[in-house]
Amino acid sequence: MEKTACVLIMIFFCCAAFAQSDRSKQGEVKVVKDPLIDSLIARRAELYRKKTPVSPAVTRPPVVSSMGYRVQIFYGSDRRQTFNMQSRFRDEYPTYRTYITYREPNYYLRVGDFRSRLEAQRFLNQLRPKYPTLFIFREKINAPNLDTDDQGAN
Repeated sequence: MEKTACVLIMIFFCCAAFAQSDRSKQGEVKVVKDPLIDSLIARRAELYRKKTPVSPAVTRPPVVSSMGYRVQIFYGSDRRQTFNMQSRFRDEYPTYRTYITYREPNYYLRVGDFRSRLEAQRFLNQLRPKYPTLFIFREKINAPNLDTDDQGAN
């Protein structure tokens, strides 16, 4: 009985190995997809190929990120209050970018893209009378816009 079981197991493994080596179906791939996918891909490619005139005021420089500093002006658990604070800050300082992040349970409002801690500290000192809780954080920032004036050339 034991020999018969061993022989049957050996035959089973030999058949399984032989079935794995059947290469008649190798290399066949059948793709099933909605025909609308091709039309969407073609439409997107067409949009990228179109050259539309864009005014220089609308174009933005590419976003380049590096390590820098931001000033945190507010944190709290109330989403509405955070967005109100962002709106208030944007009204007072329209040239500075604002960033809201959420880490449970609080929202954090950070402003600016400062390359050095000194720049961030100067701005923090400027904000201190209006915003009570200010902190400087080192994090990945977007490259700030550089002044392209020729004022320094005089």
